[in-house]
Amino acid sequence: MDYFTILQIVDSALRLATPLLFACLAGLFSERAGIFDIGLEGKMLGAAFFSAATAFATGSVWLGLLAGIGASLALSAIHGLASITFRGNQLISGVAINFLASGLTVLIGLSWFKLGGQTPALSGAARFSGVDLPFAEALSGVPLIGPIYSEVLSGHTILVYVALLCVPLSWYVLYRTRFGLRLRAVGENPAAVDTAGISVIGLRYSAILIAGVLCGLAGAYLATGLGASFVREMTAGRGFIALAALIFAKWRPWYALYATFLFGLLEAVSNRYPSVDLGFVTLPSQFMQALPYILTVVILAGFVGKAIPPRAGGQPYVKER
Repeated sequence: MDYFTILQIVDSALRLATPLLFACLAGLFSERAGIFDIGLEGKMLGAAFFSAATAFATGSVWLGLLAGIGASLALSAIHGLASITFRGNQLISGVAINFLASGLTVLIGLSWFKLGGQTPALSGAARFSGVDLPFAEALSGVPLIGPIYSEVLSGHTILVYVALLCVPLSWYVLYRTRFGLRLRAVGENPAAVDTAGISVIGLRYSAILIAGVLCGLAGAYLATGLGASFVREMTAGRGFIALAALIFAKWRPWYALYATFLFGLLEAVSNRYPSVDLGFVTLPSQFMQALPYILTVVILAGFVGKAIPPRAGGQPYVKER
């Protein structure tokens, strides 16, 4: 494997890790506030469909992005209503959102476009295009650093850079602001937060809405940045992989970046090498395609006992009188 092949794999890994990173950060905010969000997959799927449908109808990818975020926020509001206001089971609510999004996107797609649940292909201003970073072409000839900057870091869509910026921003919000301190406290001891006169319900809804925005960005990127249309079930389990990455990252933003990049790297390798000949055995394409999901199982089996979630996670808060 030569140097430029490695750069191409890393470049592809960065693109593939972007929706996982958005979804992982969404789960981080939600679970730090004590709300388990199994519905990441459904919110991404709903956002992907409505962003692609709106971008095709209007010819504007930015309107599509807003529609995707709006769809994700609507599903987040349903999850919040069920799990916070009515104190329902958070896991069941999340699974219901996944089923709802899976069925509605196909049903509405069949009704609107008559393409088997898909949307028409997007082109031009209806999808995100790559952004060349300053001096990318001029620095391309510089040994080692030049190709990394021009081939790996430059040329991605704007949402890739937004995802990367969300990592330090999430860290700052959670660990350097009063809002972040209260949010983390709600996930650990909501009764203490309530005693201090701070609204537990308000903070948890805030966390769920932040998660909705991030899932909206993830879904919109899948349909209008990474791809050029919506395809039924196009999230392909990414929401669940993001949850596994969140556990692997131990609910920390910087670790989330490393964990999702690892998943993206494995997917990039499986795309680059459909089958691998090790000499004594040939790994089939099915195994290579399953690598990210195999890693998910390994991480959940090996790290779920070591990663300690927020203590109040999954528990509806009942105000003491």
